[in-house]
Amino acid sequence: MLDFISIKAIFPMIALLQRVKRCSVHINEKLVADCESGLLVFLGVEKQDEQSNADRLLERVLAYRVFEDSEGKMNLSLRQQNTGLLIVPQFTLAADTTKGMRPSFTPAASAEKAENLYNYFVMQAKQEYKKVSTGRFGADMQVSLVNDGPVTFWLES
Repeated sequence: MLDFISIKAIFPMIALLQRVKRCSVHINEKLVADCESGLLVFLGVEKQDEQSNADRLLERVLAYRVFEDSEGKMNLSLRQQNTGLLIVPQFTLAADTTKGMRPSFTPAASAEKAENLYNYFVMQAKQEYKKVSTGRFGADMQVSLVNDGPVTFWLES
């Protein structure tokens, strides 16, 4: 039997961060969100995730040092740069790809739970940071981006 700590290690809330020069989300060919520079965050929610996971992950997203300082070193966070943050729900991040040639979505949270935690994450982000835009949960989105670097990180809570 797995204990609680082991389960949390297996089922973390996931953020795929990309430092971008610009990014946007279209739904049915209509622009619903964009960001000129900053971070594009794809958010994945797994079964065991709770609000505490979202809080910790948001803390990491806002404080993670992915922007260059005056010496060209990645020492500045989103908060220090004061650039945009675009948050997009992405169910497929929760896939188990360890076996076979087809992903399993067994680790993924139910749609209701994932939507609730996504909305919670967005609400908290908007309280903590001014420049937040979002995709739409459950929508067929077309996401465009120009990755800056490229700089991409996989964060877990």
